[in-house]
Amino acid sequence: MKELIEQLTNELMQKNPQLSEDKARTWVELLASDFESSYAKAGYDYQGTAVVEKVLRQWIDSYGDKIHEFVTSNPKYAHLLNEQ
Repeated sequence: MKELIEQLTNELMQKNPQLSEDKARTWVELLASDFESSYAKAGYDYQGTAVVEKVLRQWIDSYGDKIHEFVTSNPKYAHLLNEQ
């Protein structure tokens, strides 16, 4: 999973150069965690990292270039993503 997080972090940084490596990694880890927990809460069996990878790649492709704007509209993760 560590290699996958690294790959997705690099993809997100390419899609959105405004993000530092730390911020991009934080986004990837938060999105993966949220997806996995939401998937489990919905009652689905765990399908492995392949499903997480597929969904996160879709999100990065669709929203990666503007993901940094999300913090202003939803403060749930603002304390993790705002500049210190």
